[in-house]
Amino acid sequence: MAIACPRGWLVLALAVASAAPLVAAGAALAAEGPAAGDAAHGPHIVFVTGDDEYGSEISMPMIAKILEAHHGMRATVLYAVGEDGQPDRHGNSIPGLEALRTADAAVFFMRFRQLPQGQLDEIVRYCKSGKPMLGLRTTTHAFKYDGPPNDAWNDGFGREYFGQRWISHYGHENSSIVRVAEGAAGHPIARGLEPTVWLHSWLYVMNDGDQKIPADAEVLQVGDAVKGTRPGGELYGERQPVSWTRELAREEGGRQRIFYTSLGHPRDFSYETPRRLLVNAIYWAIGREGEIPEGGTKVDLAGAYDPPDPH
Repeated sequence: MAIACPRGWLVLALAVASAAPLVAAGAALAAEGPAAGDAAHGPHIVFVTGDDEYGSEISMPMIAKILEAHHGMRATVLYAVGEDGQPDRHGNSIPGLEALRTADAAVFFMRFRQLPQGQLDEIVRYCKSGKPMLGLRTTTHAFKYDGPPNDAWNDGFGREYFGQRWISHYGHENSSIVRVAEGAAGHPIARGLEPTVWLHSWLYVMNDGDQKIPADAEVLQVGDAVKGTRPGGELYGERQPVSWTRELAREEGGRQRIFYTSLGHPRDFSYETPRRLLVNAIYWAIGREGEIPEGGTKVDLAGAYDPPDPH
């Protein structure tokens, strides 16, 4: 698994501890596991992390290790850094975005970044390439530029590609019940997902009045807000779409596959269903949905995973 970070950093092991605010990153990390020999030649999946709330710098490396250990894929994980070039979950620079040029799919988990122009250009180039894009939670509001022309991406990135901009959520002191949507059980991404599951993520509002996800979105999961941060709380509010796909027509022909989920609480990924949702979605995005077993993809952890709780 390639890890992009400041020059001179070297990671001898990648481990996640509950007390660690972020994962130290280095130039490269060899894959481990039975599929490691195949990963160098498998599909290249690039993870672009850079949120300051949900620990994407912890959860996405874990998913990347699953891809390499169990699925013969090659993963690159990119991290935000501060002005001093050191890893910083609040940083407005994400070095290594040139990796998108060789990506077969890109997974974005970003929030309110003001990237340098050259880095934004790499993301825009990828978006316009027609290659698959996957987004998690805060990616609806990945950017927060102060003025034109780049401020068009503040809402535009989420709305134009993933189908919605940031609206609101039900609050940090709540959680969610997530269900496979009616009619979605036959979709390849839904294979092996629990029909109903309680998760830590507080529910995002995606449909509000005339602000709705687009008609071309195929909803895979819906959610209800739960009062409290433990299972068993009272349901309230309006049911919301949680995960969906889109296929956008490309000017040169063909269609660009898009997946989005508002899930992303780091402790959600302690459970199989959110991990399988994302790994299944990566298979679908790169056109290999026929390889997803009826019981879903293998998502056994390929190392320790004990993330902090952002509540």
